Amino acid sequence: MAPRKAGERDMLESFYSIIALVFILVACVELCDAATVVDVYRLIQYDISGVPFGSRLAALNHHAGSLHFAPGADLSRTVVIIPVRELNMSFVKEYIVQRQPLGGLLFLLPQMFNFDNRDGMGIYHQNHGKELLHNVMVELEQLLIHANIPYPVYFAFEDSDIDAVLADINKNDAIGQPATATTGGFKFVVSAPEPKKLASPTITNIQGWLPGLKTDGDASQLPTIAIVASYDTFGAAPALSVGSDSNGSGIVALLEIARLFSLLYSNPKTRGRYNLLFGLTSGGPYNYNGTQKWLRSLDQRLRESIDYAICLNSIGSWDNELWIHVSKPPENAYIKQIFEGFSNVAEELGFKVGLKHKKINISNPRVAWEHEQFSRLRVTAATLSELFTAPELMERTGGFVDSRHFVNETAIIRSIKLVAESLARHVYGHQGKNIQIFSDKSSLAVNPSYIQLWLDLLSRTPRVAPFLSKNDPLVMALKKELEDHTNEVNVQHELLDGMFTFYDLTKARLNIYQVASVTFDLLLLLVLGSYLIVLFSFLVITTRGLDELFSLFRRPPSRKVKTA
Repeated sequence: MAPRKAGERDMLESFYSIIALVFILVACVELCDAATVVDVYRLIQYDISGVPFGSRLAALNHHAGSLHFAPGADLSRTVVIIPVRELNMSFVKEYIVQRQPLGGLLFLLPQMFNFDNRDGMGIYHQNHGKELLHNVMVELEQLLIHANIPYPVYFAFEDSDIDAVLADINKNDAIGQPATATTGGFKFVVSAPEPKKLASPTITNIQGWLPGLKTDGDASQLPTIAIVASYDTFGAAPALSVGSDSNGSGIVALLEIARLFSLLYSNPKTRGRYNLLFGLTSGGPYNYNGTQKWLRSLDQRLRESIDYAICLNSIGSWDNELWIHVSKPPENAYIKQIFEGFSNVAEELGFKVGLKHKKINISNPRVAWEHEQFSRLRVTAATLSELFTAPELMERTGGFVDSRHFVNETAIIRSIKLVAESLARHVYGHQGKNIQIFSDKSSLAVNPSYIQLWLDLLSRTPRVAPFLSKNDPLVMALKKELEDHTNEVNVQHELLDGMFTFYDLTKARLNIYQVASVTFDLLLLLVLGSYLIVLFSFLVITTRGLDELFSLFRRPPSRKVKTA
């Protein structure tokens, strides 16, 4: 009996080993089915006064499809991948505005919008419909951020890996074989928890000060001029919202103006009889919430000493005309003085400055321009911008197309010269005089290298305020830069207005798997099953004989129960 039992044990062990080997091989096949892994950027999720906007989900686990799907196809469990170059706005509007069922959306952005792309836009930027692509991107972004979308929406950049995947998907959809559980195809998987609300998001304001020179025996407070720029952004994808123009250009201009005047104010002989107040404010896209709280925190005497404030907003992409936006009527003496000073300098520099008046509606909480927060506190202020009209709430504040490649450094330099010369003539009493204090050949010339370095840094740094911590490296860098050029630098932390709620998870990893069809799985199962049956039969025959194999399939004799 012992040799027979040992043979049976050896046979079973061999059989179990074969089964284990089969499972290992199948597992290896599944692991090798992963096509690629891609960095993806999630559509923003936020609420305004409890009303939901943006994408409400983050996790993704569906088959992939293209725009070449059959009419009437059920896409409720399909992630549609759409290159922006081939964007069909009618499809997007149908599925988003009319809330058609969809498993998810993945938009592929051209590399020109990737702030990590250091090679520029190259030939495409010059010759392949830049303006058309720009307009399509703006329309898409506004549609997405103002909609309530009940499924995940992600963005990724075109590259060779994902282009190859898209080519296969297009080919299968074109011949009428979309990816399903039956036919196989590609599956997109993003493993992410449910998005959570950001608890008590903060906004940070940074203030620098250059004190003016008092004469002996002058006990009165010197007048103040404020130069202000909002530094944060907002866009469809927070992890991509760098805002090179809005308002990276304004930040760069403010820092350079602070540097120039610090050279003048460092010498008592050239220090003006005006205090200069520099403010880098946060919360710009949200009704300039940071500006409001910064102004209210200022000492009342300081606020009342402000002669006027000039706010810098989007000054890096214009050709021949800038606009000064004001709340007070153009006939106001202070407004006339500001406009005439800027207009005279602009004429000398070879371009135009226009004046745009927009009266404030106190009953409307919407703040269109940053200077309106000053005007609501009866402080004379104006906004210098390339924009003729104010953007709508949360629009044109650092979206996809607001990238480094669309900003003109020459425009920023001209804007800086305009503001610096106008302020200097006001501070030193040279209004109406053709005197260039910051001429190109002097030691007070605008520094293009300084502008380029800061613009490059800001164009690589997303700055959506709720996702910036109090000690964010960018906040610390701006604070240090103001400390290098001004005195008494203060940092103010405030809570963002409670009507705005934001959710986490702005970036994820997309796993793309190439999965086999059910037909293939059944065929593989049949082959493996047949192989195991043949192998098992062979082992039984060689170890115990053919009769033993037949006995396994023979019906055992029934046992009769004996009755008393």
